[in-house]
Amino acid sequence: MSSSAEEPVQHVRVAVVGSGFGGLGAAVRLRQEGVTDFVVLERAASVGGTWRDNSYPGCACDVPSHLYSFSFAPNPDWPRTFSGQPEIRAYLERMADRFQLRAHLRFQHELLGARWDAGQAHWVLETSQGRYTAEVLVSACGPLADPVVPDLPGLADFPGEVFHSARWNHDYDLAGKRVAVVGTGASAIQIVPMIQPQVEKLVLLQRTPPWVMPRMDRDITTAERRLYRRLPVTQRALRTALWAVREGQTGMFTKRPVLLRAAERIARRNLASHIKDPALRARLTPDYRFGCKRVLLSNTYYPALAQPNVEVVASAVEEVRGSSVVAADGSEHEVDAIVFGTGFHVTDMPIGDRITGAAGRTLAEEWKDGMAALRGTTVSGFPNLLLVIGPNTGLGTSSMVLQIESQLNYLADYLRRLDGATGSAALDVSPAAQQRWNEEVQRRMATTVWNTGGCHSWYLDANGTNTTLWPGTTAQFRRETRTVDLAEYEPVRRQAPVTPTAPVRADA
Repeated sequence: MSSSAEEPVQHVRVAVVGSGFGGLGAAVRLRQEGVTDFVVLERAASVGGTWRDNSYPGCACDVPSHLYSFSFAPNPDWPRTFSGQPEIRAYLERMADRFQLRAHLRFQHELLGARWDAGQAHWVLETSQGRYTAEVLVSACGPLADPVVPDLPGLADFPGEVFHSARWNHDYDLAGKRVAVVGTGASAIQIVPMIQPQVEKLVLLQRTPPWVMPRMDRDITTAERRLYRRLPVTQRALRTALWAVREGQTGMFTKRPVLLRAAERIARRNLASHIKDPALRARLTPDYRFGCKRVLLSNTYYPALAQPNVEVVASAVEEVRGSSVVAADGSEHEVDAIVFGTGFHVTDMPIGDRITGAAGRTLAEEWKDGMAALRGTTVSGFPNLLLVIGPNTGLGTSSMVLQIESQLNYLADYLRRLDGATGSAALDVSPAAQQRWNEEVQRRMATTVWNTGGCHSWYLDANGTNTTLWPGTTAQFRRETRTVDLAEYEPVRRQAPVTPTAPVRADA
């Protein structure tokens, strides 16, 4: 990442990467803390993160609307109890306007590389539209940013249309086509009911069936919305109630999975009420404990699978042969299009290849044996790097926005401590503190349904370690990230004189 002497370099106090919930939340918090010298680097042309990228038919959230929003930016006008992608994306666009973030946004600025400069004690960033230096780097890319498409033999030679759910081709008309949907996760169960009535035939390739619960969704009435606008306390009370229910459920997932049997019975009844064919019902019945994989919500998935133009193949796809997909059970299915609902790079964040720490190793190299961070936010050997939705911050039971807000508390206190650390240009996590934290997280993880439920989910990395989820409640995580403990950090001092620059202010 060498920089020519002629190329201008903009210096900022904080550079934030990504403009989804994490990035915009960080930007709002920075302004609330009085920090205005920052930029938000976004590789796309608009804000929204995963809610911009995922525009497939039926895309919606499986967390209640009033809980899946920032506490400091309530929306009294959510149209449904579970909001769809267009409403959530519009909410994030309004956030950018309401909190005056537009001047800080740098669209189509993909982060190509970030390197810690020990001499100057700052980050040197190369983007697709120029270079920056930053005292603090905040990576808010999120785990649902980069799709995974299986490397299948013969896929490159498939004559039809191929795309991932997160890169939906809206120009391709599926009507009357034979379509293979690969995967049965959260995206697939929303896509299948939407496209089933249009297509000639739908082949669903299912490696593992999910547990599916009824989706308690409805329109929010005009009267309710009027009440939330006029009496905001009523909306806060609803949010608190939704939060409390989810907090109460967490203990079953983390400490006493045996208590999930009642929920499993509800899921079995849900399956039986919609799928009358015993053979199909058997293919759709999970053989692992409820909650081990992400529990899905739908009232339309099972009815769609019962239609005569749908075939459920209880086998993973193994290869593509000409215009046919070939399953591991040997069956071949000729199709016109393949839609992958195969998830994202979660346990091997691609941004890790682009961030190089103090020792000259990338974050990906540092994490080759598994992701690890102190309090899910900072990483030893990467001074002044903070992650939003870092390792072991994910949730299996509640709203990620709650976790993001907790990490924003930590970011705010980190900047305060940095300002108060006389003679220190940066803070670096001590290896011992990071190790203690992660050993405790994994000790607590041992009793969870995600580790004991008899499945292999996307929560687990290649070594079978759960580096994705937080093994506790959101209240516990908030307590753990309320303040920065300087005893867990080592001060980093600048090793070279400050290079004189004439920076362009981010808030200019």
